Amino acid sequence: MNVDPRALNELLEESQDLQADALRPTRDALDELVDVNCSGAETDAHENLAFHEGHRRGVFTSLASAPLLAAAGGLTLVGALASSAAAASSQDIQILQTAASIENLAVATYKTALTLPYIGSSSANAVVNKFARVTMNQHAQHADAFNAAARALGGKIQTKPDPAFVPVVNKAVASLSGASAAQGTLGVVGLALELENIAAETYVKDTVLVRSSTNKALFASIMGVEAQHVAVLLAVQALLNAGAPQLISLAPGTAASLPAAAGSVGFPNAFYKTNSAAPATQGAVK
Repeated sequence: MNVDPRALNELLEESQDLQADALRPTRDALDELVDVNCSGAETDAHENLAFHEGHRRGVFTSLASAPLLAAAGGLTLVGALASSAAAASSQDIQILQTAASIENLAVATYKTALTLPYIGSSSANAVVNKFARVTMNQHAQHADAFNAAARALGGKIQTKPDPAFVPVVNKAVASLSGASAAQGTLGVVGLALELENIAAETYVKDTVLVRSSTNKALFASIMGVEAQHVAVLLAVQALLNAGAPQLISLAPGTAASLPAAAGSVGFPNAFYKTNSAAPATQGAVK
């Protein structure tokens, strides 16, 4: 199969540009997050904490003027209020650790896929092979970003894959044993698509769940890259299902042979669903 290396390089350059654009605000957000924790800069988190402290003092004063209520449970209530800021931080840490676990699993999956002859060898489709390599590296960068944010909040980094999805990957990989090149490629693409979609949907949900505005920026920026991965894989999957693997190519003239649906198959939903999103604590460090 002839592949235009210039076209392939241009496509990969566009992907890397999107990755760089996503990680640029991520780095800014991480810098701000470190400042929040180390320098005491005034941010939403500190404003919330100041509000919480004022409210706590007001409740404590009220309880102090009512000895019976204080004896009955006022101290418990004050303790709960005092822990609210820490709980918010803890929630963000767990969400970040879960995101890192999803990225770790994606890296491991692409690494395994590249050991298969129909994905990683010189005889494999050049576009699919390069996509797998570049995407694996991007997921490694995403895991680093999520772990850096968790560490900045005082949490532990997550180096393990998401435990709930590991059996899914293992089962899918086992099913590829003895598969033909066509069946194997389609199986790998389907598995990668499932993981990329889980990541994208999880980060859409997490953008809302996290408390820190810096973490919201982190999830929103990386979610866009995952959505791009999904779109590419949907297009590749459609061509494989149509029995037209030769069209997974950047050779000159290929575009004219693509079916009309090729322009829309990568974007099936106007808005991202979150049905497959991972629970916030699923991949948290135990």
